[in-house]
Amino acid sequence: MISFTDHEAITRQVYLYGYGMDQQDWEGYRQLFDDEVVVDYSSYSGGEPEVVATEQWIARLQSLFPGLDATQHSMTNPLVDLADDGDTARCRMYVRAAHFLNDWPEPEFTIGGYYDHRLRRTPDGWRFREVKLIVWWRRGDPELMVEARRRAAEA
Repeated sequence: MISFTDHEAITRQVYLYGYGMDQQDWEGYRQLFDDEVVVDYSSYSGGEPEVVATEQWIARLQSLFPGLDATQHSMTNPLVDLADDGDTARCRMYVRAAHFLNDWPEPEFTIGGYYDHRLRRTPDGWRFREVKLIVWWRRGDPELMVEARRRAAEA
């Protein structure tokens, strides 16, 4: 059985995961992770899950998000499971991630689905070990993301 304290701390980490991207608070975002993390965005962009240094993961986000006018990651319905060891957890949560370029012909690209994250307890609190996005639907022009990456590179 998971305690209310652990449930709240774990769900807060997932909310901060989206908030950190939306606010482009990369220093705060860094504090959410172990030194390396398994990233699985294969349902969004193909490929395979991979282990990356947290700094590398953040650099990838920094090559995209500054090129967008705004983003909003809305998350709901957290399902948190604590492993028998009490120090690892899984959190699944619905997500709707909206990305905006106000001057683009179709200014919004949104994906919906859920996150399925794995975390571990550390002396500094819960930290992400694995981040996984499962995309169920897409709406808008995905080329908006290509344009955002180009704009971020030029900035």
